[in-house]
Formats: sequence, C-alpha cells, structure tokens
Amino acid sequence: MSDESLADWGVAELTSAYADGSVSPVDAIDAVLARVDRLEPAVHALYLLDHEAAQSAARSSAARWAAGAPLSGLDGVPATLKDNIATIGDPVPVGSAGTLLVPAAADAPPAARLREAGAVLFAKTTMPDFGMLSSGASSFHPLTRNPWNLDWNPGGSSAGAAAAAAAGYGPLHVGTDIGGSLRLPAGWTATVTLKPSLGRVPIVPPYHGRVAGPITRTVHDAALLMAVLAQPDWRDGMSLPAQSVDWTALAGDVRGLRVGVHHDAGCGLPVDDEVSAAVRAAADLFAAGGAEVTDVAPFFTREMLDDLDLFWRVRGWVDFSALPTDRQALVLPFIAEWCRGGAGVPGEVVMRCVNRKIEIRAATIAATQPYDVVLSPVSPIATFAAELASPTDDVTRPLEHIAFTAPYNMSEQPASSINCGFTADGRPIGLQIAGRRFDDLGVLRATQWYEQARASSAVPHWPDPSRA
Repeated sequence: MSDESLADWGVAELTSAYADGSVSPVDAIDAVLARVDRLEPAVHALYLLDHEAAQSAARSSAARWAAGAPLSGLDGVPATLKDNIATIGDPVPVGSAGTLLVPAAADAPPAARLREAGAVLFAKTTMPDFGMLSSGASSFHPLTRNPWNLDWNPGGSSAGAAAAAAAGYGPLHVGTDIGGSLRLPAGWTATVTLKPSLGRVPIVPPYHGRVAGPITRTVHDAALLMAVLAQPDWRDGMSLPAQSVDWTALAGDVRGLRVGVHHDAGCGLPVDDEVSAAVRAAADLFAAGGAEVTDVAPFFTREMLDDLDLFWRVRGWVDFSALPTDRQALVLPFIAEWCRGGAGVPGEVVMRCVNRKIEIRAATIAATQPYDVVLSPVSPIATFAAELASPTDDVTRPLEHIAFTAPYNMSEQPASSINCGFTADGRPIGLQIAGRRFDDLGVLRATQWYEQARASSAVPHWPDPSRA
C-alpha cells in the first residue's frame, strides 16, 4: 500500500478496515495529508488546513474503534467543510478579502453533525467572493484550479470542495448551493453531489433556496454523508421535521420510472453539442433499463433569469454597501461591479423580482410534476478557463450557465449531479437528475442506478495534476 493509496478509499472501505484493525483513522488521515501536501500547491482547494488537529482527531477516533465504540459510520473518516460553513473559533471569510475576519461563535449545523459523528475535519475549502460566482476565483483564497487540468476552472461556488473530491483529498466534502453551487462544480470535476430539498440539511444562516450538501466520488458516499447531515436543527427555521430515511437503501432498477429529459432550458447559453449528446446517451440508458422517457419542454424564461440576477444583485449590494469603504476596495472587482448593479433599485422592482422567484417555483413544479425524475445537463457547457470569473466573463451576463440548475433552488426540489462523459478534449460533463420535493432518496436511487449502468463509460481514472 502506497503512502497515499488510502486517500482514494471510500467510506465503506475505510470503516470496514477500521473495524477489523487492518487500517486506522491515523493511517487514513496521514494518507490524505500526504496527498494534500503533494497536490495542494497546484490545486489550491483548501483553507485552514490543520495537520496537528486532524491527526489528534484521528488518534481519538482510532481509540474509539479499538474499544469497539465508534460514534457513527463516519467516525475517523476524513472530511472537509466549505469556507462559508462556520466552525467554532474560525473566521468565515466567505471567499472575500473584504470580509472582516471574526471567529465564529459556534459550529454551523453541518459542522456540528460531522463532529458528533466523529469525522476528521482537517480543513475548510475555498469559494469565490460571497459565493456568487461559478468559479474558483476569489479575492481571499488563491485561485482554485480543476485537478483534471490546471488550466481549467473547477466551477463554484463550492470550488474547493469539488476540486478536493476530484483530487482525492479523502472521501467526504460538504458544500452549499443557492443556484447551482454544488452541481456546477461537481459536473465540471466528474464528482457526485446532491442538492437536497430545502431544509433537509439545516444550514446557518438559512436563506431562500440555499442548501448544504455532499460532494463525493460516489453516490454511496454521498448517501452516507446525507445520513449524518440530514438531521433537524432548530437554528435553521427552514429545517424539515425529523424523518426516518434509510439513506443506504439505494438498490433498485428504473423499470416503469417516469423520466423527463430537459434538453433546452429556455434561455441562457446554448447547449454544446457534446454536452447534449452525453445527456441524450444517458436518457437512452434509462430507456433501455425500462424507464418511460419523455422530453420536457422549456419552462425557464429570459425574464426569470434576469430578475433572479437582479434580486441577487440587490442582496449583494446590501451586504457590499455595509462594508467600510476600505474593505469594499478589497472585494473581487467582478463581484464589486456586480453588486453595484443592485444599488438604488426601486422597491416595486425588488417586489417584482420576489414575485418572479415564486413564478419560477410554480413553473418548475408544473413542468416536472408528471415525472419521477428529470434529466438535463448540469450546465450547457463544459468547464472554462481557470482565471475567468464566469463562463461569459461578462458582468452584464453572469448567470447564462445556470438556467438548468437555479429553477430547482427556487422550487426546493432535490437534484443531483453525476458524470455522464467527457468532451473530446477531456472536460467532464455533468448529468443533473432532479426529483420531486422531499424525494431526496428517490433522486439518489436513480443516480446510483445510472452510476452502475454507465459502468462501461464511467470515470476511467481520477486525475493527478502533479503528473500532467
């Protein structure tokens, strides 16, 4: 076994080895830290990496396993949390040099649940300013790059989480998503995610459409992480009531499943031919498995996308304008300009944008209600240059790539991303699988079925940017 080989093991492999004593949590974190030390100077996925604290936590976990008393099925498993998920005593820069660095007073719910489970939290992960870019660019963090090719963008805003998962910084990573921030980077790094139903995974501070969720290499690991994260927390007023869900009950087929295929979002960037072909091939695989596959008509409009952008600009301006002038000057220029687009917007226009969000919700639910799951591209394009703030790199058209993902944040429906192929030049392509509100397990089941059915075209290997 090489020094780093354990960094690529999944949760079940690790905990089985912990139980029989052939591997310890100390071995696992040492392997992950060796991988990080070798690749992180090029990838830049992490924030607040703490070798000493990680090794101490791993030793405590090893003692529990030796005593036959692990705290959970994640005890001793290496894990990361996104920058904006508070951990007690640590500053929360939300990706921006403009943020005043104040130690967090408490763990946010995902951090609390992972600590209670005994997971080894060894680092936070990077994100762009205020989480409002699908990019690894940030005024606070070094530029995060895609492990598949360091010239490519990992996407965002859960940039570091996706890059860390693809690079093999252990099996478990937690990010957030308000318009595609889990699914876009997962799609562009060939990793797996679930954007849960709103409230399924409590998050602080809560916000309309904002969720936390897993980024992993496999559906099974995402499900195991959901079993820990999906517990009510009173601090999130949108948190769902406790529900008994067997997150590992993923087996099954798709015979008779009603599957919609959404090829045209209705606005935004046109879908690249290679992306379209990969999604069509995935739909054909569902049909061959016995699913009833039907096309879904476009339901997202230019007005919806523009008013969603404007709403978020106003929200951004409120936060940006509250910063002292000297701190405003430190914010990523692209984001600063974007925020200024929300200045002075009349109240009636803001109310129009609020109503537009309700319209998006209604349209999304109406279009998808006939189906058990809906397949679509995660993004109309594959990934783009690492240095760019967005695929268009145009602050007047910043959200042209989120027309497939953002509707499900407004409708609160669960949606996953899983790799469904690569472009001719090797860029990963993400398949989105969305389901009905609260049917998170159904989405994971369909996603695992596809993960197994696509075996012949699965991810052929994981990247090693140091050997590119």
